[in-house]
Amino acid sequence: MISSVQKNALTLLTALGCGFLFGTGMVVSGMIDPAKVQGFLDISGNWDPSLAFVMAGAIGVFAPVYHFVIRRRGCAVNGDKIAQPARNNLTLRLISGSAVFGVGWGLAGICPGPALTALGSGMIQPVIFVVGLLVGLYGGKLLEKSPKTFAEKHPSL
Repeated sequence: MISSVQKNALTLLTALGCGFLFGTGMVVSGMIDPAKVQGFLDISGNWDPSLAFVMAGAIGVFAPVYHFVIRRRGCAVNGDKIAQPARNNLTLRLISGSAVFGVGWGLAGICPGPALTALGSGMIQPVIFVVGLLVGLYGGKLLEKSPKTFAEKHPSL
């Protein structure tokens, strides 16, 4: 059994290591370049499929590790139970949120992970994007708390 101090240190070190790997992968793959991302999303124009290989590579590495190591262990490196979603059905909230995320990704050419990575690039665009992201998160929370939301009026959707 590990102490709470050791558990916290292990959690922080794991997060640091994973963040480092993720950030390095984003930079090396070019995913922090909005033009590259928009080229990938432009399937009817001058399509750049290179990011599909980045995603396939990531899935190809993660899937067996998840299947043979993480799922069998049933717990994280620090011993915590791995949280699983309580629901696995499609809802109007999930679909509409995904659509809004996709539109934002397409228009900006960057998604939140690479945007956070790009903050260290010295460019102003990622800073503006992350500020907009935080405003959107806050606005979404306000909508979520508003009385009689659409989801409450239509629980079957």
